[in-house]
Amino acid sequence: MYDAIVVGGGIVGASVAYHLAREDADTLLIDRHDEGRATDAGAGIISPATSSRTASSVWFEFALNAAAYYPTLNDRLTDEQEGDTGYSSCELLSVAVDEDEVVDFDAATERIENRQEKYGEPKPGTTTELSADEAQEKFPALAETERCRAYSDAARVDAQTFTAALLRAGEQHGLTVAEQDVTKVRHENGSVSGVETANGDSYEASNVVVAGGAWSPRFEESLGVSIPVEPQRGQIIHLDCHDTDTNDWPIVGAFRGHYMVPWVDNRIAVGATREVDSGFEPRTTVGGVNEVLTEALRVAPGLEDAEIEDVRIGLRPRSADQLPVLGPIPTVEGVHLATGHGATGLQLGPYSGKLVADTVLGEPMEKEQFNVNRFE
Repeated sequence: MYDAIVVGGGIVGASVAYHLAREDADTLLIDRHDEGRATDAGAGIISPATSSRTASSVWFEFALNAAAYYPTLNDRLTDEQEGDTGYSSCELLSVAVDEDEVVDFDAATERIENRQEKYGEPKPGTTTELSADEAQEKFPALAETERCRAYSDAARVDAQTFTAALLRAGEQHGLTVAEQDVTKVRHENGSVSGVETANGDSYEASNVVVAGGAWSPRFEESLGVSIPVEPQRGQIIHLDCHDTDTNDWPIVGAFRGHYMVPWVDNRIAVGATREVDSGFEPRTTVGGVNEVLTEALRVAPGLEDAEIEDVRIGLRPRSADQLPVLGPIPTVEGVHLATGHGATGLQLGPYSGKLVADTVLGEPMEKEQFNVNRFE
C-alpha cells in the first residue's frame, strides 16, 4: 500500500514523485517510457520574462514562479544526488534578422517594458540592445541583425539529465521506480484504490497522480472526467559544431517561432516545429526537417557546415486552452492530474510537480485556474 502512485516519468511526473518522496510519502513512480515523450526532445529554454505569449497573464505569472523555483530545486538536487542536473544560467538574444521582423521586435520591446512596470520582470538592467557586430561576437554563426536585444537572466535545462537527477534524488528519499504500463486506475465508491498494469500486476495507493503527458486522456473514460489534451508534434535537430566551443554562446530566438540552444558539448539544438493534429506519430518528416533547417540557416548561416547529429521528436501534451491541467479531479477522490503543458513543459514542469505533490499531501491547490473543472 503506497501513499501515492505517479503514472508517468517525464519531467513533470518525476518532479511530483521527487517532492512526495522528499516529504516522506511512500511513493511509487510507474513509467513505460513511450517513444516521443516530450521530455526527451524539448529544448529547455527557461525565460518567461521574454516569452512571446501574450494571451494569458495567468500563464505568465505562473511561469515567473516556475522559473524562480528552478535555482532552489537545482541546489537541492545538487546536494541530494551525485550527478549533473543539466541546469545552467545563460544569456538569450532576441534577434530581428530581416526587416519584416523589426515590427515584432519593437512590439516585444514594448511588451517587456510593460511587464517590467507591472511585474518587475525582466529585472531592470538585464536587457540591453546590441549592435550587429556585438551580436555576432556573442553568437559567431549569426547573420547580420537588423535589431538585437540581449537578456542576461535566462537559463537552459537538459530535460533528460534533470529528470534523471530528480529520480536519483527521489530514490535517496525512498522513491520506488518501476518500468511498466499502467492500463487502469482503480477506484471504488468514489475513491481511488490503486492501479493495474499490462502484465497483470496491481498496486494499491490512497492517491494516484496521472502525469502521462499527451497520453493522459487514456484514463478519462474510466475516471469519468474529460481531459482535453492532445499531442502536438515537435521536431528538433541537434547540430554538431565539431571543434567550435558553443558552451558560452547565448540562446537565440528570432521572430518566426524558432530558436537555437547551445550546449556544452559543441552542440546546438535548433527547432522546433509545432504540428497540431499530428496524432501519436513520433516520426521525422521531410517538411519538418526542412522547416527547422531553413529557419536555422536564415538566422545563423554560419551553421551551414555543422553536422546533423540527431533529430528528436516530442509529442507535447497540448491542452484545449494551452494552459496546464493540474490538481484533483472532481469524479474520483484521490486522483490528481499533472499534464497539459504543451510547449512549455520544461519551463513549468518542475514547479507544477511541486504544486501537485502539495495537493496530494493535503494542501489546497495554489492555482485553481488550472483545475480540470474549467473544461466542464
